[in-house]
Amino acid sequence: MQRTLNLRRAALAAAACAVAAVAATPAIAHAQDPIPIRPGQYFNGYVNGHPPGQAIIWTACFGPTTPGETGHPLANQTIEVDPANIAGSAVDLGYTGTAGDSIVATLGPSSTSVNVLATFTSYFVVQHIPTTITVPCAGSGVVSFTPVPGSPSAFSANLSVTFEPQP
Repeated sequence: MQRTLNLRRAALAAAACAVAAVAATPAIAHAQDPIPIRPGQYFNGYVNGHPPGQAIIWTACFGPTTPGETGHPLANQTIEVDPANIAGSAVDLGYTGTAGDSIVATLGPSSTSVNVLATFTSYFVVQHIPTTITVPCAGSGVVSFTPVPGSPSAFSANLSVTFEPQP
């Protein structure tokens, strides 16, 4: 009887320790595994994790800016493409068409050239926006996520972005 009681107490103590350990462990966010981009898929583009209407590219322009002033994006800003939930995607929806197996994200065209931000061959792969490109210090623009190779049925997702200078 005493042995059974001691085993129960030991089991309860072990369970309490396990619960305490789980409660003390911080939650870990698990990233989605990459999924290859294939023909016949709808997709959305994201800048800094934000969808259309909320996408901001922070610029390395400090203090008041003047119209037409340019600068560079700040470091550690992200861009990615994810498969689209067609039912919930009324805007900025792209389609890979009959041939698309990659997506090129571009900013532009500007007066000088088109800035390539990233090339994707898989969904859920976060890339960094290059800091070497030239962007407006303030204002708005469009990031186009274009399927490659193109086909008559393919179309780009066009994400409106706002350029925000540092205060």
